[in-house]
Parts: sequence; C-alpha cells; structure tokens
Amino acid sequence: MAASWLLIFSLTLFQSLLICPSSEEYFPSASTIKQWVAKMQNDLVTLARTASGVDQLAEIYLKNRHLYTVEPNNARQLVESAATNIEKLLRNRSKALVHLAKKAEEIQESHQWRDQFLNNNIVYYNAKDDQMDPEKNDSDTGSQRIKPVFQDDPVFRRHTSYQHSAVHIPTDIYEGSTIVLNELNWTAALDDVFKKNREEDETLLWQVFGSATGLARYYPASPWVDKSRTANKIDLYDVRRRPWYIQGAASPKDMLILVDVSGSVSGLTLKLIRTSVSEMLETLSDDDFVNVAAFNNNAHDVSCFNHLVQANVRNKKVLKEAVNNITAKGTTDYKTGFKFAFDQLQNNNVSRANCNKIIMLFTDGGEDKAKETFETYNKDKTVRVFTFSVGQHNYDKGPIQWMACQNKGFYYEIPSIGAIRINTQEYLDVLGRPMVLAGDRAKQVQWTNVYLDALELGLVITGTLPVFNLTVDHNGKKNQLILGVMGVDVSLEDIKRLTPRFTLCPNGYYFALDPNGYVLLHPNLQPKKRIKRIKLVNIYNILQYLHLH
Repeated sequence: MAASWLLIFSLTLFQSLLICPSSEEYFPSASTIKQWVAKMQNDLVTLARTASGVDQLAEIYLKNRHLYTVEPNNARQLVESAATNIEKLLRNRSKALVHLAKKAEEIQESHQWRDQFLNNNIVYYNAKDDQMDPEKNDSDTGSQRIKPVFQDDPVFRRHTSYQHSAVHIPTDIYEGSTIVLNELNWTAALDDVFKKNREEDETLLWQVFGSATGLARYYPASPWVDKSRTANKIDLYDVRRRPWYIQGAASPKDMLILVDVSGSVSGLTLKLIRTSVSEMLETLSDDDFVNVAAFNNNAHDVSCFNHLVQANVRNKKVLKEAVNNITAKGTTDYKTGFKFAFDQLQNNNVSRANCNKIIMLFTDGGEDKAKETFETYNKDKTVRVFTFSVGQHNYDKGPIQWMACQNKGFYYEIPSIGAIRINTQEYLDVLGRPMVLAGDRAKQVQWTNVYLDALELGLVITGTLPVFNLTVDHNGKKNQLILGVMGVDVSLEDIKRLTPRFTLCPNGYYFALDPNGYVLLHPNLQPKKRIKRIKLVNIYNILQYLHLH
C-alpha cells in the first residue's frame, strides 16, 4: 500500500515538473518556511501539553498550595547527611569484619595440626558439587559432603542456605591434600561466627574468608555456578587473584619487573616469560605502582611509561601488550638491568606507594651476580629482589638464587606453563610477614574499588582485614605467615538507598569518588550484562569522573 502511494506521489511530482519547468518560481521563500516551522512547533507543543495534562496538573498544585511547602535544598547538608549514613553503614560492616578476623585467628591458634584424617572426618559443603564427577568417592579425600537445603533468596537473587557456609577450592588444588584438609577442619568453626554476625545485623551480605592456600569459605552457602548457563566451562576462580584479597594480603608496593631479553631466552622461554609477567601484573591492585623494563646488554622500558605508574586496569593492559611485543637478542648484562631498575625505584619525582619496594627478575639464568650494583644501590636492603628462573635449561641457578637471598627476596622456578600461576603469587606470603610481626598496628580495614561480584550480587565494594597466624614453635618463635584475608561485602544498591534522589531536583543526583579517583557512585555506573561468566574482569573500577561527564 505504501509503495503504491509512493508511486502516485512520484508520478504527480514528475508531472508537475514537466508542466512547470521553471520550478524556482514556486519554491517557498525563507519567510514562508519559517512560518511553517513556527506553526508546526506550536501544534506539537499544544499536542504535548494536551496529551500530558501538564496544565491541569499545574492547576491542581496551585489549588492545593496549602497542603505542601516549597523549601530550598541545602547542598552541604544533603552531602553531609549522605556521607554520615554511608559512614555508619561501613562502620557496622567493619565491626562485623573485625570480629570475624579476630575469631579466625583465635580458632586457628587453638587448632591442632593433623598429618592424617580418617575417612569422612571433614564435613563441609563444596560449592562446586554440581560440577563434580558423580562417580567420585568422597572418602578418597578424607571428607564428607553436606547437601544443604536451599531456598530462593530475594536479597542475593539466588539459592542460599543460612544453616551452612560453602567452600570453594580452585581447580588446580587437590582438595584431599593435608594442608587443605587442615584448612577445612579449622575454618569449619567460622560458621558459628558467620551466623552470630548475621543475627546482630541481618543486612550483612557475603562474609568470606580467603585462605593463602586458595581455599575460600563464604556465608551463606550457595552453589558456585548455574550449571545450565556454564556448561563445559572450566572454573578458573582463585580467591587469591580477587581484588579484595590482593589488597588485604599485603601493603602497597612499588614494583619494577625486570625482563631478560637476551638471545638465550628466545623461543619457548620467552613465551613463558611473557605469560609470567602478565600473571604477575594480575597480583597488583590499584594501591600499587609498577613498570616493566627489558634488558640485555642495554636496558629500556617496554612501553611508553618511563616511570612507575598506578597498577590500574588500563595501565596493566598497556604493559601486557608491550610485553607481548618484546623480542630476544643480544647478551645478558645484569648490572645494566639492575642499575636501570634501581634508578626508577629511587625516582621521587613521581607518585609512588612509598611502602614495599620490589624488583622482580625474570631470566633463564647467568653467571654474573651483579654484586657491585647491589652494594651501590641496595646496601641497606631497602629493596627486595625476587628472582624467577624461567624455562628448562642447564644454566647455573646459583647467581640468581644469591641475588634473592642477599636482598630479602625469594627464588622461584618456572619450568613450564603449569608452574606460572602459583609461583607468581607466592611472593605475597613473603610480603605479608612484616604485617604479621607488626600485629595490630598493621591491621586496618581497607575498602576496595567497585568491582563485579563473583557470585552475581552485582557491583560491590569489599572491606578487608588480614588474618594472621598467631602460633609459635617449640622455641617460642612467632609464626610469620599470613593465614589469609577476611572480607565483607557492601553492594552499591545499599549505598544508593542512602542517597535518595527524590530529595533533589528532577535532574539532580549524588555521586561519589574513592581516594584513587575512581567512581563509587554515579547514575552512569551500571553493570553490563555478563556475556561470559568465566570472564570476571574487573572493568568497572576503571571508570573515572571525567569519563562520566
């Protein structure tokens, strides 16, 4: 029908053009067009006002003027009121967090280590049970599974059970190992602490303990994944890689990653180094500062950054892309590489964490110890040096072992790709030792940037506290290891409820920034639909104020 009308209109127009070849005489003038536009505008406004009833609504308000008052908003009071309410919320969650961390230390201190467990000695709910092999025998691991009764929870928008906690163990960790069974044994007592916290504050969301071994126990219990949506997907979650754990497990760091790009690392070793550096960058949080430098007989930055930069998502992406483009050639000169690294760490003209100073060396080995360089630049051992022997080779490992031991660091080997993930995060245990020795002085509740919750709660921030090992050996010497990190979540929805927009004008809104300049609260800060659950990328904390305006 529309096509026929178009044809008729076209024929009519064509005929008029034939009859009136000098159509310029009949083209409307500018004043005529303005009149048409003005009339169309008036007609549209009249139609909108009539359809919306805005005039009638205004009359209703005027007739009932005695029923309401119009008062000016005091912006300062509104902001102070919202800030006070948010502070109260965080204080209440911090109280629960402190109680959890304290109880966890007490429980672990009284726990007796066991080398062996009888069948079914350990009873717990494995959050990944739906993914497990149905023919797997629980007794092979010395544990017994709990089968909680789940109910639909409107708060968490998923099935939960408040009678139990759930345990998540990374895929690459054997749940029947002695250390994991002991972790399961003593952390089971946290259930009573979780429940008591919830009795005191029913608004509490996830309460989580992330262990340094990779085990995570969270309350309330809930299945880890929806199997129907993640069929045939491998679970790559490791609590030690989550932003809240990284922030709570160690003090802020200034890290210079030093990469050997001499000709001897070409081939598979160079590929392992690239992957290792990328994994190392993932162990850093926004409180850390980092740069990556490459060296052979000369040293240079791998990217456009010529100094330490904040380890945020954007900067880490730039560094990863640059590392993937490095090539191997030349000879190894450790003195040149370490001199370049120390110069960057000693640069006081740029922003830094000003806490732990670290050099991470990735190399295949060498004969030189660079002893003179360390005596010149690190005589007081203020910079820790961690060394990584990458690849399978016959080079002498003694020199790079010496570098680490003489500079308060540690030596690791990465012979294959399977060793990368675990060895690039072990250094956090070493950095946690001074915190353990400092005791309560090192304990301070820290709040993360906004990130996407792994259990689909949406955008959250997490309060964290380190949990220390308070045991002593038979000589009375204190243990220097960190047990893990305790976390309590606060959803962005909870914070939004404390900043009601009805108190403002129609186009007004509250917004909040964290100390790193990232957006905590803003109408444009909305989670996108998660296409792949397996990609829990922390993309939301890169939104800065300038991006939203």
